[in-house]
Amino acid sequence: MTAYFDDRETRAPDARERETFEGLRALLARSLKRLPALDAWLGHPDPAQLADRAALAKLPVLRKPDLMEMQAENPPFGGLADPEALKGNRVFLSPGPVWEPQGLGADPWAAARALFAAGFRTGDILHNCLAYHMTPGGFILDEGARALGCLVFPAGPGNTEAQVDAAARLKPTGYAGTPDYLKVILEKADELGRDLGSIKRALVSGGALFPSLRTYYAGRGISVLQCYATADLGVIAYESADAEGAPHPGMIVNEEMIVEIVRPGTGDPLPDGEVGELVVTSLNPAYPLIRFGTGDLSAILPGTSPCGRTNMRISGWMGRADQRTKVKGMFVDPRQIAEIVKAHPEIARARLVVARAGDADAMTLKVEPASGATPDTAVIEATLAAVTKLRGTVEIAAAGSLANDGKVIADERDYTA
Repeated sequence: MTAYFDDRETRAPDARERETFEGLRALLARSLKRLPALDAWLGHPDPAQLADRAALAKLPVLRKPDLMEMQAENPPFGGLADPEALKGNRVFLSPGPVWEPQGLGADPWAAARALFAAGFRTGDILHNCLAYHMTPGGFILDEGARALGCLVFPAGPGNTEAQVDAAARLKPTGYAGTPDYLKVILEKADELGRDLGSIKRALVSGGALFPSLRTYYAGRGISVLQCYATADLGVIAYESADAEGAPHPGMIVNEEMIVEIVRPGTGDPLPDGEVGELVVTSLNPAYPLIRFGTGDLSAILPGTSPCGRTNMRISGWMGRADQRTKVKGMFVDPRQIAEIVKAHPEIARARLVVARAGDADAMTLKVEPASGATPDTAVIEATLAAVTKLRGTVEIAAAGSLANDGKVIADERDYTA
């Protein structure tokens, strides 16, 4: 069994940097002519001048609100998707709303490399529980696994008893999905007396893999690694492990990605080690996002991974630079909470609290009633589910009890436990 997906993973860092920027210049030389909206947003740059990170840092950062505005004015992709990517392909809709086109060719989100690092090989059977509905989550790892030669069962999330029955019959060697849902499946299998011992490895995404949860899986003989991915960019970084399956520190940046850490709210790069917003430039010819601000916080780790892969490492997900918060693999935006309040005049103020219930995400919308009003929690819960596509509870808070600090979404999960 080879140690690496390909020899690009072990290139000398200076050679990778040179070749990556050569690729960026070639990409923009083609894309700026084909995509006037991209050219205008970037300020009509000369691709030949983008020789290094200092030159790249002079370009503007494209953040989610900017992208949403561009898409609203020029639907569906804001003029940023190459027309060739839209023929005989797929389009996805993520919360925001934000439209994303599927890239070109096999493994368009560059997931195969992360799956390989997690131990998946040709012939493995993957039980994929990421969602295939509207958002690209399920397809991201599905396409990567099939490009790697795996057989994929597109299970999607939910309907746990059926998941257990399918896995017990198919006997998959691996799982893909959110970090906590595998535990739900395993515990339901225990309850039903079904054997899911065939599952030996997993690649998870869409939420935090808490240390206690990783320990639980290790106790069941399952090596679980995580990758950091977004619907817009695909797999940005991924974990690797030692021979015993223990994860190495940090996440390795994917090939064909340029990662910067900038001071939140600006485009100014920060020194290695400082926490800031993760900004990504993707060499994706179908959807060339240049200096795309993810809104996620991370930091660059010094040195290279003990596994021998030489690309930059990041600390992984360290929170949000804004209040957009990922819950069960889906982002919830402050504007969605505002939409709920607008739909219910009986609400004076609201705050969404995201916490943990065991090993799963849970969200509670705390609402202060308007003067003289008596909000119906069941009705508001239905609106919450309709707007966010996630289930949560509603609690009535006393008037004036919610802090007047501008916070609409409060993430109270402990990421160290």
